[in-house]
Amino acid sequence: MTRVGVGLSTAEATEEAVVEATARARSGLGREPADLVLVFLSPQHVAGATDVVAHINESLAPACLAGCVAEGVIGLERELEDGPGLAVWTASLPGARIEPFHIDVVEEHDEIVLDGLPELDDPQLVLLLADPFGLPVMAVVDHLNEEYPGIPVVGGIATGAGRPGAQALILDGEIYHRGAVGIGLADVAVEAVVSQGCAPLGTDAVITRAEGNVVLELAGRPALERLREVVGALSAEERLLAAHGLLAGLVIDENKPEYGRGDFLMRGILGADEDSGGIAIGEDVRVGQTLRFHARDAATASEDLRIALDETVAERRPSPAGALLFSCNGRGRAMFDEADHDSRALAEALGAPALAGFFCGGEIGPVGSRSFLHGFTATMAIFHDRGQTGAGADS
Repeated sequence: MTRVGVGLSTAEATEEAVVEATARARSGLGREPADLVLVFLSPQHVAGATDVVAHINESLAPACLAGCVAEGVIGLERELEDGPGLAVWTASLPGARIEPFHIDVVEEHDEIVLDGLPELDDPQLVLLLADPFGLPVMAVVDHLNEEYPGIPVVGGIATGAGRPGAQALILDGEIYHRGAVGIGLADVAVEAVVSQGCAPLGTDAVITRAEGNVVLELAGRPALERLREVVGALSAEERLLAAHGLLAGLVIDENKPEYGRGDFLMRGILGADEDSGGIAIGEDVRVGQTLRFHARDAATASEDLRIALDETVAERRPSPAGALLFSCNGRGRAMFDEADHDSRALAEALGAPALAGFFCGGEIGPVGSRSFLHGFTATMAIFHDRGQTGAGADS
């Protein structure tokens, strides 16, 4: 059966932290082997990354070890946004096929190309932990979308290193200072969940004229005029939400009869032009695509996460074995009135605090049949016993 063990330490000394976290993670596996181990380090532990790898390899003898340095570490029911923190997540995955890889950028013939793009054997899910400096993360995700259509990619951009070349991306016995590390998982029961948590404003409108990432017309009218109309019709409460950040929600699957939670890809509004009436957003758009304006909202985010977990986890018997959580660094205490919001909700849904992850500068997860780089989301990989469910469900 699938088993997951998690350990978390807040010790300042790296040696003490890795010993404590590894021992607790090991106890969660019983006598089962550590097929997959992930370790997440706060910046206070980056100098000791080599010692962390050595201790985990000696203590757990994992078939595959991966990890990174992150600005905030998540483990059990806690979200250590400021550190120090070290989390170890380990899983026994009987019969699973685990394929690790490292991607970097190299210069070839005066061009920058991606090196190390994997050739995976029929994966059910791909985990991806990326450095923010130099690597075109969305290009990597797009490649995985094309090569493995419908297979979810889950993970995040690890921003904890703070400067180029300072990251510690861990893969088995190696430590890389840039690029991305990833793992293809096959013959394992795992589901991807994405919770975006934005409140819809106004109604849907079809893009009728566009250039690149600029929406020029919505339903035959200048896009800026449409946006002003939507904002003008908002209640006082909704206007307060809009003042904290408007987003453009783009429908991914136009074949659905109606659109609701989980059907929109959220992108920031970058600017507007009075002369053209256009609105620039953080994604290329096309004529015929449906758009609806949204606003970041803690209450909606909390409800969206609960619904997503209810749909994926609550009615499963037995309960899932554990999960990985990648939460935006704009969530946590910056969004919610309480600490540990996302981790507690996930732990409650799992029935046990068998989870770990980190705060990201961009989260990776699926919307519809494709994976994207998100902001202000919580993306999750939830592990079940084999035979209980298949991979690839999203919210």
